[in-house]
Amino acid sequence: MPYSLTVEPKTNYLRVSVQGTNTPENVMNYLAEVRAKCLELNFTSVLIEENLQGPGLNIVDIFEVVNKASTRTYSLPLHIAYIDVNPDHEKRRMDFAESVAVNRGVDVKIFSSIAEAEKWLTALR
Repeated sequence: MPYSLTVEPKTNYLRVSVQGTNTPENVMNYLAEVRAKCLELNFTSVLIEENLQGPGLNIVDIFEVVNKASTRTYSLPLHIAYIDVNPDHEKRRMDFAESVAVNRGVDVKIFSSIAEAEKWLTALR
């Protein structure tokens, strides 16, 4: 199953919800779509709420996805708050993804709640 993306412009950030099947291809594709939406709508901050079904990606897939996506994003002044709402996905893998992205110059932070993510994004202004 592919993914579906819902985009909702907020005052200080773009809120994006993604649902579908958890595959490396879907993650790569939706991240590219989020980047394009941020550019199109002129947002520099985005909250991504991911609810992809299926097992979490393995460490190698996470590294490859984040490494490739980072090459498209690091040059943008983009702040990314990220929440994986699927309780079956391991937080430590999300922490790994955050570390890989940050080491490549991407301003991304993993959160466990929308309220925390919104607070961080709002404080950036």
